[in-house]
Amino acid sequence: MKAPATAPFITTTTSAKKLRLRGLAAAAALALAVTGGVAAVPAAASSHAPLDTSLSQDELRSEVARTIREAGFIGMTVEVRDGRRRIHARAGEAELNTGRPLPYGAEFRAGSVTKTFLATVVLQLAAEGRLSLSDTVDTWLPGVVHGNGNDGRRVTIRNLLQHTSGIYNYDLTEDLGDTAADFERTRFYHVSPERYVATTMRHKPDFPPADPDDPEPDWNYSNPNYLLAGMIIKKVTGKSWAEEVRDRIIRPVGLKDTYAPGDDPYLKQPYAHTYHRFPGSAQWTDTTVRNVSWADAAGSLVSTERDLDRFFAALLGGRLLPAAQLAEMRKTVPVNADFEMGFPGMRYGLGLVRQPLSCGGYRWGHGGDLEGGTVVTGFSPDGRRSVVVSASGTSSDDEESLRSVKAVQGLLDRVMCGEVRR
Repeated sequence: MKAPATAPFITTTTSAKKLRLRGLAAAAALALAVTGGVAAVPAAASSHAPLDTSLSQDELRSEVARTIREAGFIGMTVEVRDGRRRIHARAGEAELNTGRPLPYGAEFRAGSVTKTFLATVVLQLAAEGRLSLSDTVDTWLPGVVHGNGNDGRRVTIRNLLQHTSGIYNYDLTEDLGDTAADFERTRFYHVSPERYVATTMRHKPDFPPADPDDPEPDWNYSNPNYLLAGMIIKKVTGKSWAEEVRDRIIRPVGLKDTYAPGDDPYLKQPYAHTYHRFPGSAQWTDTTVRNVSWADAAGSLVSTERDLDRFFAALLGGRLLPAAQLAEMRKTVPVNADFEMGFPGMRYGLGLVRQPLSCGGYRWGHGGDLEGGTVVTGFSPDGRRSVVVSASGTSSDDEESLRSVKAVQGLLDRVMCGEVRR
């Protein structure tokens, strides 16, 4: 394979309107990735949602067919588990205009689900006494976070994992462009985490790093937080974050189809194509083949529905972290006003999200979005019930994105509040 080109970053001026729209799109994307409830519940509600309805295989198929129509997706698969019982459903097509159904067990880009894997490794290292959540970034990466008001002496590892560092959420499209033509031109670019972080430092932080005792700190979702956490893992262990994830999670849990692709732009069979509608275009762009090196520790893993189910079940079931570290992971803070306004009750822990369910209690998980594809996960607190959704056909249009969010919310809430039976 030809060596990937390195992204030729240039300094650009981003308009206020573009920043506002990007913020709305990011809010919609994260909401789709992490929300599951359609109504907030009181904080004192039970942590276990009651199984007050039943859901058959045929009913799940019907739910998925309705959701894909409402969301406007091209293809969608859903795997649901209750204990050892599983049901699956799919709708749409794996490749546009072919009518070919989506394969079960397909590989997909997991996007920001990578963050939960990354946070788990950091917490394992904390349990081993090799680092502390109160360590500053400068302790391990001196001088990396600096300039324009950024100060790595004040930002802690907890801030990074919790998104309370204040570090600006730099987006490559600010420099490389966000149109379909820009994507085609840059889809094979290699971007190292060091370069991504250095470019982020051109921007002032959004707010000062939060104090660990602040119950309602300032919060903003920022991918550079996790790029930095990945760099810290390498400094502490001498191995890359991807190697640590492989050795500490993928192999012990038996995840057969989860890996970090590096610069490899291709997925392994079977897979479904992903498609995105970019700004200014009425056509779908096939985004399946691409270099995601820029996402690195924040969102580059490839996985499958079954592997993500196995991972979260092991994590929430206490098989990957000691009780003290799992409790730290579950300590959540409110998200910012942009997210709270559209999704009441959403809270973020250390690479783990909690969302209320309409039937009472909460679901846990994380999700991920890249142009063209979205992954959504939802788990009961003990990991015994789950739903994992993978869908293709996303849009940069705010209204279309929010419509998709609403449709998937309804599906997840129905599934998480229901009993799975064959």
